[in-house]
Amino acid sequence: MKAEEKMKSPVEERFIEFYEKWMCQLEENLQRLLKVSREIPHRTEREALVSRVTTHLKEYYNAKWAAAHEDVLAFFSPVWLSPLENAYLWVTGWKPSTAFRLIESLRQTGVPGESLAEMSEEQMKKVEELRVRIRLEEEKVEREMERQQVALADRRMVELARAASRVSNGGLVSEENGLVEVALKGLLSGLERVMKAADCARLKTLKGILEVLSPLQCVDFLAATLMFHVNLRKWGIKRAGPHEM
Repeated sequence: MKAEEKMKSPVEERFIEFYEKWMCQLEENLQRLLKVSREIPHRTEREALVSRVTTHLKEYYNAKWAAAHEDVLAFFSPVWLSPLENAYLWVTGWKPSTAFRLIESLRQTGVPGESLAEMSEEQMKKVEELRVRIRLEEEKVEREMERQQVALADRRMVELARAASRVSNGGLVSEENGLVEVALKGLLSGLERVMKAADCARLKTLKGILEVLSPLQCVDFLAATLMFHVNLRKWGIKRAGPHEM
């Protein structure tokens, strides 16, 4: 092991294993979506596949929330992602508003399917209403994230950190360290709340869009979404090299 390599926590080790398996299943689901989009099966088949894919996506958040309860900071600097994937993150995940830009792109390009180009005016109106609501949620999350960052530089935290660094009195150091731990626990709890709020905005975006689209449009939208994340990971790993993952 190289000296500069960071030791991984138990949570990181477990989540790396989970994430690799989850991504493999994501690629399998992508191939199913692309196949269904091309073959034009019955409506029930499309609906069943959309349900299957959304269930798989929700499994990620359930696992994430359970792991973050033990070590939330692992998700603000995830070692299982490449630097390129990390650069794309917004509060530990994809930014909800990007989904609306994806819809617009699909309407213009017709890739991977042309169904989004046929969205009705009523559908577009509902998508726009959802976009406005989600943007407000994004702003709320960003304000709360800023509040947590400011709290870390709060005068009380700075004074506690300074006091805990003193070594002249062992008892005092122990006492001050305890106070710092209590303060940090509160900050970590706050970060966990912000992360979950961001994840909820992501899930609301996904649910809201799928409720507006037809089964075939759902298939094409999910295929494009999964294709982006799968390819982003492949590009990131290729650019970083296996030694950096």
